[in-house]
Amino acid sequence: MTAQRWTRREADDLGLAVAVPARVARVVSLVPSLTESVAHSAPGLLVGATDWCSQPPGLAVARVRGTKNPDVDAIVALAPDVVLANAEENRAPDLDALRAAGVAVWVTAPTTVDGALRSLDRMLRLACRLDRPAWWDQARVAWSAPPPAGPRRRALVPIWRRPWMAVGRDTFTGDVLRRLGVDNVLADADQRYPRFDPATVAPHDLVVLPDEPYAFSPADGPEAFTAPAVCVSGRLLTWYGPSLVAARTELAAALAG
Repeated sequence: MTAQRWTRREADDLGLAVAVPARVARVVSLVPSLTESVAHSAPGLLVGATDWCSQPPGLAVARVRGTKNPDVDAIVALAPDVVLANAEENRAPDLDALRAAGVAVWVTAPTTVDGALRSLDRMLRLACRLDRPAWWDQARVAWSAPPPAGPRRRALVPIWRRPWMAVGRDTFTGDVLRRLGVDNVLADADQRYPRFDPATVAPHDLVVLPDEPYAFSPADGPEAFTAPAVCVSGRLLTWYGPSLVAARTELAAALAG
């Protein structure tokens, strides 16, 4: 990589200056939702993704292990123009190692739906040098409506068991639910993903169980709670990307059922 290839430095979500080439032809993504976003926006741009990147189905790119243990040497060998990452999903030491190897690393860090849309727009335009895709506009329209009228519900949103952990403060997932008329009972927790005891957690009238990162299911999770439990797609509840186009309608239907 030579300095002549870079046109200007753009700031990612962390405010870090990232040297992005004028033409981006090779992208490695270390986040499933970002992988899906790029694959839907510019098929063929991705050359690498994690083992957890399952969307779109049949994605044929080099695999570089997981989000928490990426193969830095393999990523560098792919000679990417930019690597896409997330402040929550990926570890700082891995991203620093990539930067030290001369790789441009773009980090996203949204905590709200609006923030996610802005983050995706900047990532695709500035880090990937793409035009704004049609699915982005569709997602913006889908989430522009106000929350539904009527009484709001209070929900607990577990993400792990053994130990029990749940969605806490300042999360994208919490904002998704808020926009659907559901308030997170742990929104004021000191941590973003606090541990909790099902027997003593704050009063709630609903438990929302996503199928990732822990694979909650009707047979694994609801039995631990007295409040009604709803199993939902983790992709719809926690991913930001093309999934946002259908997420509002599908999650609202699941929560209503």
